[in-house]
Amino acid sequence: MKFYLITALLIIGSEAQDTFKCPDDFGFYPHHLSCDKYWKCDNNVAELKTCGNGLAFDASDAKFLTENCDYLHNVECGERTQLEPPISTPHCARLYGIFPDEKKCDVFWNCWNGEASRYQCSPGLAYDREARVCMWADQVPECRNDEVAGGFSCPAAGEVAGASGSFSRHAHPEDCRKYYICLEGIAREYGCPVGTVFKIGDTDGSGNCEDPEDVPGW
Repeated sequence: MKFYLITALLIIGSEAQDTFKCPDDFGFYPHHLSCDKYWKCDNNVAELKTCGNGLAFDASDAKFLTENCDYLHNVECGERTQLEPPISTPHCARLYGIFPDEKKCDVFWNCWNGEASRYQCSPGLAYDREARVCMWADQVPECRNDEVAGGFSCPAAGEVAGASGSFSRHAHPEDCRKYYICLEGIAREYGCPVGTVFKIGDTDGSGNCEDPEDVPGW
């Protein structure tokens, strides 16, 4: 008898959580517990809906007339802390979302319905997992030392005679369009505009982007 009573209470509790009284004839309302669920009201009849895996219901419309599931990181869930279990595919922790590459810190993946599209940050930048933007690689904690500026190390203070204070420029060893800027001992990789290459300056630690015909040895 005790077992049946507990079972009945669980069923009642579940039904209470999954029933909703529409405050108006039509609208879209957040679930009180789940961030990726919401209620659709039509003719005062409520239907429980679930966003795609990795999306959450955006409840920012004060009039409750907008049906919008957005990336989890774009939605203020507040006390709606529950989520559906993740469904993963290659490079996608959930079916929808933006996720960092597991091996390369300058690569990230935009996942839509489990299909991953690869994106790469510009030279010298890396994908920041918290800010979800490309930032200077030396500012991204997940980047290994050999990934920051391609492993290039700035000369020690005083080693570059032509450097202006703590600022200097250095050619990339393999790519003529790329070069490194050293500022306060921190190296950052830059790229010349398309159609130009880096020309080493007359003094150590200097140089500029020039047309290829103006660069000796090109």
